[in-house]
Amino acid sequence: MAIVALEGLMVAAALIGLIVLGVKVRKLKKSHRQLVGETGVPKLEEVMESLHRKLGETSARQDELEARQNKQDKRLTALKGRIGVHRFNAFADTGSDLSFSVAIVNDQQDGVVITGIHSREQAFLYAKPLDKGQSAYMLTPEEKTAINQALQKE
Repeated sequence: MAIVALEGLMVAAALIGLIVLGVKVRKLKKSHRQLVGETGVPKLEEVMESLHRKLGETSARQDELEARQNKQDKRLTALKGRIGVHRFNAFADTGSDLSFSVAIVNDQQDGVVITGIHSREQAFLYAKPLDKGQSAYMLTPEEKTAINQALQKE
């Protein structure tokens, strides 16, 4: 009788052990499913290889995007974008600041300066190209002021 009770106790202990192991296996399966996800790859090694490959592709794409961004940054600084406007009275008889100089320059001080001279009877408009802040044409003090204003802007 004692042997039967002992065998029953062992069977109960084995049954409890099987239940505990079943719960642990279910938890492991759930963790494995979360780790593997929707990759469609059942083996963890293949998942790691797939992730490594995708990481390499992502890194290459990031390098490509950084190169493109650097190219765009260089192109952007070459664009004419800083503007300086200086109004002035070119003639004593006009009574107002009707004349002007407008400078449009980039970071390399390349661009153009446009000057409009207005009098009572006529108006003149001049455009002078800029290369590194200098022009092949003589710059007036007003044009230099407009260039300096443009260069001081961020």
